[in-house]
Amino acid sequence: MAKCIVHFLDEDLQDGKKDGVRTDTHLVRDFEHVRRSDGSLVGGKNSSLGEMIRALSAKGVTVPPGFATTSHAYWHYIDTNEIRKNLAELIADWESGKAHLAETGQAVRKLFIRGTWPPDTEAAIRAAYRRLSAKVGVENLSVAVRSSATAEDLPDASFAGQQESYLNIVGEDALLEACRRCYASLFTDRAISYRQAKGFDHLRIALSVGVQRMVRSDAGGSGVMFSIDTETGFDKVVLINAAWGLGENIVQGTVDPDEYQVFKPLLSDGYVVPVIDKKRGDKSIKMIYGNDQTPTRNVPTSKAERAALVLSDPEILQLARWACTIETHYGCPMDMEWAKDGLTNELFIVQARPETVHSRRDATAAFKTYKISHKGRTLTTGLAVGDAAVSGRLCLIESAHEMDKFIDGCVLVTATTDPDWVPIMKRAAAIITDHGGRTSHAAIVSRELGVPAIVGTHDATYVLHSGQDVTVSCAESDQGFVYDGISEITTQTVDMSGLPASRTKVMLNLANPAAAYRWWRLPADGIGLARMEFVVTNAIQVHPMALVHFDRLQDVQAKAEIGRLTAGYEHKPEYFVDKLAHGFAALCAAVYPKPAILRMSDFKTNEYASLVGGKEFEPKEENPMIGFRGASRYYSPLYREGFALECRAIRRLREEMGFTNAVVMIPFCRTVGEAEKVLQVLADNGLRRGEHGLQVYVMCEIPSNVVLAEQFAAHFDGFSIGSNDLTQLTLGVDRDSDELADLFDEQDEAVKTLIAQVIRVARRAGCKVGICGQAPSDHPEFARFLVEAGIDSVSVIPDSFVKVKRQVMASEIGKETGMRKGDESDTYDLW
Repeated sequence: MAKCIVHFLDEDLQDGKKDGVRTDTHLVRDFEHVRRSDGSLVGGKNSSLGEMIRALSAKGVTVPPGFATTSHAYWHYIDTNEIRKNLAELIADWESGKAHLAETGQAVRKLFIRGTWPPDTEAAIRAAYRRLSAKVGVENLSVAVRSSATAEDLPDASFAGQQESYLNIVGEDALLEACRRCYASLFTDRAISYRQAKGFDHLRIALSVGVQRMVRSDAGGSGVMFSIDTETGFDKVVLINAAWGLGENIVQGTVDPDEYQVFKPLLSDGYVVPVIDKKRGDKSIKMIYGNDQTPTRNVPTSKAERAALVLSDPEILQLARWACTIETHYGCPMDMEWAKDGLTNELFIVQARPETVHSRRDATAAFKTYKISHKGRTLTTGLAVGDAAVSGRLCLIESAHEMDKFIDGCVLVTATTDPDWVPIMKRAAAIITDHGGRTSHAAIVSRELGVPAIVGTHDATYVLHSGQDVTVSCAESDQGFVYDGISEITTQTVDMSGLPASRTKVMLNLANPAAAYRWWRLPADGIGLARMEFVVTNAIQVHPMALVHFDRLQDVQAKAEIGRLTAGYEHKPEYFVDKLAHGFAALCAAVYPKPAILRMSDFKTNEYASLVGGKEFEPKEENPMIGFRGASRYYSPLYREGFALECRAIRRLREEMGFTNAVVMIPFCRTVGEAEKVLQVLADNGLRRGEHGLQVYVMCEIPSNVVLAEQFAAHFDGFSIGSNDLTQLTLGVDRDSDELADLFDEQDEAVKTLIAQVIRVARRAGCKVGICGQAPSDHPEFARFLVEAGIDSVSVIPDSFVKVKRQVMASEIGKETGMRKGDESDTYDLW
């Protein structure tokens, strides 16, 4: 595809004439007179800007006005300055090995910098600049001057960051100089190297210069936006990065930005705010306007700017809706840049190009998963780019001047990267940087190269050293981990071919919201178990009662830690509600609109006590496993206020964020009377079963749940069999006891009899019934038993999904075959 576009530049385009007459419109085009198909005339970037102004302005997408020099103007400049022959000779010498890349690039760039403008081209640029200034109503308008090659922003080659951009350019003379430097930047070392690697002919690519009204984002903010999740390719979210000031710092990876995730399917509902996640970056610097000699400069941000989010919820939603509009128009996932004018508070899209990594993957194809065992201690963490894991030896490079010290196949460690680093990034086993977000140069190039990377560690160059053996893991969540030493890494290929629908639903057990999107390709029927404890332990870390009664805490150290964690929240309980709602939102989004069964908290007292501030609110118990846990806490004065925060989070998730696929599940509910109390407490907190489609399930993990299954069914919409606890309590065996390990068996006849009974009662009562234990994953015969007993769903860990799905399908085929032969007996219907 790329070469077809490049070879479209025929001689008529190269000499810039039509019928032998050169015209201004052949040299300069206003954006409103450019369309997407004009890539050979004004390059990918500029043709996309014109396309959006022409086609999407009416749909509310705002793009700053501007104009572009054409490929005619580029070739005219080359011919006027007799560059073509010298350029060909210099490139030929480099390709034959007679010259180094650096000296070749420098020599070619000098040809452009020392050139003079053809009078007609200079006049056309000056006239277009004056028209643009008049249109905006500002004399000598401040503009952004960006390079747009005729072979860039293609589906298989982004050319991101290969040419230069110049910001806050004021005046005609400064504009002409910036345009000349843009021409020269077509032959930076990195651009030459990239084109060579992609197979593009250096002598048949032209460069257009885009001149666009500067948005006063120096006084506001700016960032990058993708219409899919950049790491997993999950196509139902918009990812937005944001920082204060001009946007170059985000692209260069010199600032750690805010990150927002928005759920696309709910954006059309004006009554909900489907912002799945908001992470506050440190945003330590910002780029602002400078002076005539230095148009831009970086300055430190204030403490208030670092503590605040760059965008409000309405602004996040507006950008996300624009992302969807742009994606729909182009028909493919998109990579966009945006800016917010700090003087007018207006938002603008300033660039849009096709996303070049996940958009080319087959979502239905097999994919690899990675597992790391024998992990060393964690040395540092950051944002994971990609989903792989590798082990190797570190090579720390302080600056670009030391790149010749890099050893092929090592793990590259550096503060940040720019396009000059691409040659050694290609040779790295993995990449680790101090700075940058998911849309930084290091992240973008790593994805395109297929190299795992961890960006934004803050301290990698401080805590790591050359020659150190490490394991780099991007396979565990959206957080990347650097472990000391060489770990054991095993891979598994998940092949989803030949997986038709089954009557018995196969769902997923998911706990970590940060890893939920990794499994979106699995054709799962929803989430059968999402444990609240994981979100509380990892994302919240604080005992909810310590937030409700913060002022009465006696533990000084705990109060200080809570103060740090809840910074930015005026009311400390809001911290719990907000974090829990957003954590569950990611899980619900991964399977929407299929159900996500969210289990309310089921910590034991000793586990609750280990949370920050928890010791002052928990009794000490000899046997927490069958103590003050699950349903008994929700109506108890010792925890009722904490449970109210859990309910507030679920209400926010369903009613404010729009995830009505969330199903509430109550764990360890011992008696029917307790069930009634819990349902009342839920209702008191705005979660009334049946209202707004709310379903409430109960865990079936105590023999009393089976014995009184019919009575429990009258109070709940479904049962979820917890086979581990049910086995433990049925057989009287501590599942953690080494001495009794041989007795703990989920396939024991007594356990299977109870399971079969609750399935039968549930089906008779019209109540859903599923299982969320490990047994179906480990034992095919157990899955067969469940199918024969008539269970509605089986929920398993993602790694076991395909295996269990095939077991379920085989069991259903066997059951149908047996029934056709007249065997309709129910072996386990013994009650």
